[in-house]
Amino acid sequence: MLLKKHTSNRGFTKLQNHFTGTIFYQIELTAKYCKLLGQQVFEKYKTGVTVEEFSVLDTLLFNPELCQRDLAKLILKDRANTGKLLDSLERKGLIKRKLSIKNNRPVKIAEITPEGIKKAEEVTEKIKPHMEQVRKKIDNSDLAKISDLLEELRKLLDETLEIKI
Repeated sequence: MLLKKHTSNRGFTKLQNHFTGTIFYQIELTAKYCKLLGQQVFEKYKTGVTVEEFSVLDTLLFNPELCQRDLAKLILKDRANTGKLLDSLERKGLIKRKLSIKNNRPVKIAEITPEGIKKAEEVTEKIKPHMEQVRKKIDNSDLAKISDLLEELRKLLDETLEIKI
């Protein structure tokens, strides 16, 4: 089993006295590895979008017509950085924004364009083999456990911390 194979209680307890030995740091390191790998794959295939831009396209593909604030919450970016990503995608013709009313306030709603849908599908096909390569090396039940544990941790953190976006 993946999780038991790589942990030893004695060593883990000793390491917890230092930030770099905590689960939080381990998750941060893993996220950095994923981000670096993603950047390398996107550069290798000359996708025409960054990992962050792709995350916006993917999010809009499955959550149509989001305002900037709601999108920022989903991708865990502040509104200013989300706005820069939307500006870039709009210049590339991959999204468009339209004025709408939400809670009696004017907001700009982001919509993925047909070109954006095509780009999202194209990039997904290019990166899928890299994701599958890793997925094949980890048992499906272990992946499900990891996913469940991470979701549970996020919920606990959400209850403990107030994330301001």
